[in-house]
Amino acid sequence: MIRQLSVFIENVPGSLMQVTKCLKDAGINLMAISSFDSPEFGILRMIVDQPEEAEGILKRNHFMVRVGTVLGVSVADEPGALNKMLEIMAQGNISVNYIYSFISEIDRSPIMIFHTEYTEEARQLLKRNGMHVVDNLKEL
Repeated sequence: MIRQLSVFIENVPGSLMQVTKCLKDAGINLMAISSFDSPEFGILRMIVDQPEEAEGILKRNHFMVRVGTVLGVSVADEPGALNKMLEIMAQGNISVNYIYSFISEIDRSPIMIFHTEYTEEARQLLKRNGMHVVDNLKEL
């Protein structure tokens, strides 16, 4: 499973840059990022190559950070590939709370990152149905 950082930031100019600057200065590679905002604050969800190090650095710089687990699934770069994965999840009665994607540096395939309350069950279900679940960042 993949470790994801959720960082809460103020919805003001420069706040996103402050997060990425902390990562840059520490030599941490930002592999995927997604943001969600409200009028007052935003939530950054990030996949980085050194999640524990990033968590410590961001906390030392007064950011509120949470580290959790998400699943990564490599899908074919073709129409319907994501739908196939979501059909498996729906048939297994497992809901997806949120999803975002990025491209693998190794083989240029789309990697779907998603969160569910039933991480291990989803992982096993997808593997049983022939999906390539990414178990660590070295596969990306």
